[in-house]
Amino acid sequence: MKNILLLSTGGTIASAPTENGLAPAIHSDNILSLLDSVLYNYKVTTKDILSLDSSNIQPEEWKVIAKSIYENCNKYDGIVITHGTDTMAYTASILSFMLPNIQIPVVITGSQLPLLNPLTDGIENLRCAFAMAASETPGIFLAFNRKVILGSRAVKVRTTGFDAFESVNSPYAATIDSSGLHINHQVIKKVTGKCKLEDKLCKDIFLIKLTPGLNPEIFDMLLNMNYKGIVIEAFGAGGLHFIRRDLISKLEKIVQKGITVVVCSQCLYERSDFSIYETGKLALEKGVLQGYDMTTEATVTKLMWALGKTNDVEEIKKIFQTSFVGEVTIL
Repeated sequence: MKNILLLSTGGTIASAPTENGLAPAIHSDNILSLLDSVLYNYKVTTKDILSLDSSNIQPEEWKVIAKSIYENCNKYDGIVITHGTDTMAYTASILSFMLPNIQIPVVITGSQLPLLNPLTDGIENLRCAFAMAASETPGIFLAFNRKVILGSRAVKVRTTGFDAFESVNSPYAATIDSSGLHINHQVIKKVTGKCKLEDKLCKDIFLIKLTPGLNPEIFDMLLNMNYKGIVIEAFGAGGLHFIRRDLISKLEKIVQKGITVVVCSQCLYERSDFSIYETGKLALEKGVLQGYDMTTEATVTKLMWALGKTNDVEEIKKIFQTSFVGEVTIL
């Protein structure tokens, strides 16, 4: 019988109707009482660490969650975290970086309908999360709708559908069908040392989606606001306009001021590749970094983590050319 810790942070799964709409209301021990047969094979300990709509889970809360995992990872066979779906992919991604070499399964899940709703998807998601948490497969994962995703590859793609999350540019870490839990070990990074808590983050990161005709002066504003890093969702494989509105020259000035700029693609699938078009090559020459096939969530959180570790331009470049938790494919 595996010893599992259930950490509750709030979200829809723990919500109940109020006069102002759904809000987190039930605690982890209440969640436990609703699961019944799900828990027959596990010894479960519960702990409430937050009670928030996930829209309010920010870098400060990430540190609380990461610390709770780190303090308990040697006491349990696995950890399940209940979390709201809206920012779940960001949390799963940043935890992957903050807890390198985690030696147990840590599985984040939630639901599109509260556990108190008779049609909830939460019980099935928890069933999947507990199975993965008991699997002895180290890593940070997100479990939803009978699928398990690497924490650094998860993206929320639907607002209400039960199939809310997809694994982008990477196979699923595990799936569940009538014959049980099937783990794809080729997807999962091997543990190479002791787990560390690397929770120093740079919160001064800005994400901008490029649109045709975007005024390059927006980057002067960001410079004046003391941002340390910028992530740009560019066109296609990494296109940036430079005729009439010269983004390339502006980004060169930004990089010279010590701000790290990482460009990924607006396209959900496949990779950015600056070697294909003139605009991409020009951007690389000016010091812009590639996001390759990382999700936007992974790009943003990796940059927060990288700038929390160092301000050295070459070190940050090396970080973005390295896959730490399966977050990127470097060819």
